[in-house]
Amino acid sequence: MVDVERELNWAGTYGYLADRIVRVGSVDEARDLVTSGERIRPLGTRHSFNDIADGPGLLVDLTGLPAEVEVAPDRRSATVSAGTRYGLAAVELERQGLALHNMGSLPHISVAGATATATHGSGIGLGALSSAVSAVELLGADGELRTVRRGDPDFDGSVVALGALGLVTRVTVDVQPSYRMRQDAYEDLPWDVFLEHLPEVFVAAYSVCLFTEWDGRVRELLLKSRVPDGAEDIDMPEDILGARRMPPREASDRTTPVDGTVGAWCDRLPHFLISGTPSNGSEIQSEHFVPFAVAAAALDAVAALGDRIRPHLHTAELRTMAADSAWLSPSQGEDVLCIAFTWRKHPEEVAALLPDLEAALAPFGQRPHWGKMSSLDGDAIEALYPRIGGFRDLVRRSDPDGVFRGPFLERIIRP
Repeated sequence: MVDVERELNWAGTYGYLADRIVRVGSVDEARDLVTSGERIRPLGTRHSFNDIADGPGLLVDLTGLPAEVEVAPDRRSATVSAGTRYGLAAVELERQGLALHNMGSLPHISVAGATATATHGSGIGLGALSSAVSAVELLGADGELRTVRRGDPDFDGSVVALGALGLVTRVTVDVQPSYRMRQDAYEDLPWDVFLEHLPEVFVAAYSVCLFTEWDGRVRELLLKSRVPDGAEDIDMPEDILGARRMPPREASDRTTPVDGTVGAWCDRLPHFLISGTPSNGSEIQSEHFVPFAVAAAALDAVAALGDRIRPHLHTAELRTMAADSAWLSPSQGEDVLCIAFTWRKHPEEVAALLPDLEAALAPFGQRPHWGKMSSLDGDAIEALYPRIGGFRDLVRRSDPDGVFRGPFLERIIRP
């Protein structure tokens, strides 16, 4: 058990206010802390941009738990220790001839933290990372371990749970046989063409990601294509709706290959390498989910703010996520478009802009990413999640004394 000095999140844009951060090396060490009488919040790889993982007492850093990936005998699931980074779990699964259905753009994120906040990759037919979870092992305030499994009455409230039900110690995820992929990039898709053919664009590959600066064009289309079993490769078009195929990018020590070569799924699904600096490094992020059925209108509403957005923007990424049943998932009940902003480190300007951005998206029922910046309060969030009342009841039953509550939960969820 190691005390950690006061820390910032990975981008250096949020400073944790808790009295103490302790990195545990075993479940027994975590149990001693949970039953100590202190207020507890779980902490993973520090990839949140708000105070969701913060609290008034003790933060328990779970990244010190031994990294374990235990494949089930039927090879249809694997159980992973909570603090294990997705990139490390993916490499081990690939070594055993297995794969995940998807990965986030950053492989640096922990399995427990990413699934607890409904973090995702892209794919109109692919659910969030949490949609692959079939069981969650939790260390409760009483010091006891319990496992909630798919099919249990509280399961849909226990996966995307924001750390409110206890310390997640292990997560079981669905796996499948390994597969191969390639990445190809296309540039300069006119905005009006994109909106007219929006559904067609997002089914152009297994996973599709778009980048824009809200300047009347899609700067880049990134297609992550799955190569069929038994095939050496697949043919890709030179042009997509007028967007030209880009030359292969030079090898980078930060990003995964975008050169049309075929490789393992774990080397193509993320944007970044686990050994490199993720994203831009020093940044603020917000992300907003709208029903895919109204995606074009929502995007036009954001584009109208383009002149205000661009001075503070690194880039904006557009992705998709399939519907799921988790009570607090932003894609609960319907497929969504994910509008993600990587902002420059302009905290005051971004904070002033977010209310107007979210107001522009409010008619479309936008839900913000749990781990990123948002101006919405508890009343606004309650109106967006029909099962939030059931989640509150689950929190009260699981943690009646509020051991795992923190400012974010009390302000936004209000259990």
